[in-house]
Amino acid sequence: MSERLPIEELISGAAQDAGGWLGSLAVAQVATAADGTVVRWNHAAQELLGYAPPHVVGRHIAELLHPGADRSLGRSLWEAASSGRGVMGTVTAWHHDAYPLELEIWACPVPDRHRGASAVLIFAADAHTTRRIRGTSAVWDGLFARSPVGIGLLDTKLRFLRVNAALEKMNGLAESAHVGRRLAELLPEVNAGEIEDAMRQALAFGEPVLDRHRTGRTPADPEHDHVWSCSYVRMEDPIGQPIGVVATLVDITAQHRDHVDAEAGRRRLALLSEASARIGGSLDVERTAQELADLAVPQLADAVTVDILDSLARGDEPGPGLAGGVAVRRLGKAPLTGSAITRLLAPLGRTLTFPAEAPYTQALRARRPFLIAHLDEQTIAPAARHSAVPGQLLSKGVHSFMMLPLVARDLVLGVATFCRTRPGDPYGSEDVTLAGELTTRAAVSIDNARLYQHEHETAVVLQRSMLPQHVTPPPGIEIAHRYLPASDINEVGGDWYDVLPLPGGKAALVIGDVMGHGIAAAAVMGRLSATVRALARLDMAPVDLIHQLEAALADLAEPMLATFLCVVCDPATGHCTITRAGHPPPAVLEPDGRAYLFTAAAGAPLGVGGVDFATAEATLPADSLLVLYTDGLIEGRDSDLDDRLAELTGLLSEPQSSLDHLCDSLLARLVPSSADDDIALLVARIAPPAGRTG
Repeated sequence: MSERLPIEELISGAAQDAGGWLGSLAVAQVATAADGTVVRWNHAAQELLGYAPPHVVGRHIAELLHPGADRSLGRSLWEAASSGRGVMGTVTAWHHDAYPLELEIWACPVPDRHRGASAVLIFAADAHTTRRIRGTSAVWDGLFARSPVGIGLLDTKLRFLRVNAALEKMNGLAESAHVGRRLAELLPEVNAGEIEDAMRQALAFGEPVLDRHRTGRTPADPEHDHVWSCSYVRMEDPIGQPIGVVATLVDITAQHRDHVDAEAGRRRLALLSEASARIGGSLDVERTAQELADLAVPQLADAVTVDILDSLARGDEPGPGLAGGVAVRRLGKAPLTGSAITRLLAPLGRTLTFPAEAPYTQALRARRPFLIAHLDEQTIAPAARHSAVPGQLLSKGVHSFMMLPLVARDLVLGVATFCRTRPGDPYGSEDVTLAGELTTRAAVSIDNARLYQHEHETAVVLQRSMLPQHVTPPPGIEIAHRYLPASDINEVGGDWYDVLPLPGGKAALVIGDVMGHGIAAAAVMGRLSATVRALARLDMAPVDLIHQLEAALADLAEPMLATFLCVVCDPATGHCTITRAGHPPPAVLEPDGRAYLFTAAAGAPLGVGGVDFATAEATLPADSLLVLYTDGLIEGRDSDLDDRLAELTGLLSEPQSSLDHLCDSLLARLVPSSADDDIALLVARIAPPAGRTG
């Protein structure tokens, strides 16, 4: 049979196991007889004052007071207690190790029914410790009761033990409804699983878990979602064992909403900034439409289509109006793959026709955004009469929809549609405003692309019409020529060439380049080329001809510059006269394979004025080649001009089967797939006519 523990040790052990302040406060228990003689001295008293029971039992209680202290206080306290009244107070005792110790004591009488006198039961504790505990308790009780922060105490099973008034108000439930229940049982409409995981983390590792967000609805406000910032700290007993969790909660719904709004605003600005960089840089209608669709997914929509009026997509001018319905061509769609929604929608390039009464046509005619915030059977009914697609979109989860017309310079170009399927808020006014910003930018870019494309086609047609249509060189000269327009719409310019027969079997090989681009440059080029043809018939000297060209440029309302090169050849003798006005030098390939540049004086471009032009002469061997070209052949954005000229002469030295093959080879080797500038190329072989020798 095991030895029984004394009652005081059992009490002490229970206090330690209870935890909290009771477990951290050592309370001495002392009993005296009616005359003040100590009759009981427990283990806690020995730990507190250092005296073993044999050293104090039988002594008067007053002897334990500090020798220098006023012992009358101690005697009066004991006498009061022995007279039948409970008392409490502070006294200075004398420790066994000879130092004073301030004690807080509680004393009460214990009547002795046999003797008629009262024994006294005294509880004593270190005064400093009791004051600390009392102060901590007062602070905790005040904080718990008055704090605007929600506070809850939970046990190790995550059941509520106590909650303060602030948490009662947040949850809309009294403390009695909390006690004994877990959060998941109490508030099923919040993310209780995540929150309880955070509490278990704090219990398991002892590290505080801070700023975990609890979201959802409570009985305090069942119609609206709230957000709370929650922190969890483990509670421990004096030996460090976990006994529960302290939870603190702050309602941050307003701050969270402000943060969400600010973040949404930041995303909108970022999207608009990205739109400025991505939309419209190509000056291509189809590409711009697709750029709009790609940009809006997934930041604004889960599926987007961009449709352009079919007449504009064909390059025609706008039609008479939308009164009779509308035909549009789908030029943008995103995502192109992997979406059940876009698989239901017409593919790129498809032309769609809508009657006048269809909502699609009405939205275009109204020129205003069309919004269906909540898509359902009732809202799609008008469109469902004309197409099965709206019903199919609804069945695939589209719950919000908006359609915005593409309008630029008061011209309706088409329409963009936006569909939302992912969970979240329906489209609202801010989404319509953002989509309006995107579609406005796209519409202007689409209209610019349409206009520039029209101008490009006009400039190319004008330029090609003014180039020589039938070049017939005199006997003794074999020619090949090429014209390559620039790929960029802005780079269509005024490059031209011609071969003009002259009296005496001679020929003038001419090439020029009007500085500038577009229709204006092409028109000036046509004017110069016609002037050269007219003056050449007069057998005018090249220098005089150049001065006449300058005069023609001077007649223009706007100043223009042009480069010009004229080579007059006599195939019978191989004699050539070269005159340059700021144009790149011609290249020569002699029959022995030697290739070089003819370095005649460059002169200044036409239009500079006040410059004299020089003429150089040379005699070329029979079967020599002359290569005339504009600067688009030799200039590159990242290339040195001398290196490019050396590359040109190097290519001339390679064997070629024909003049046409030489033209194609030069263009293929010197020009990238997308030319930055117009290129005119004229190659002539100089040989005596049959039956004539030099």
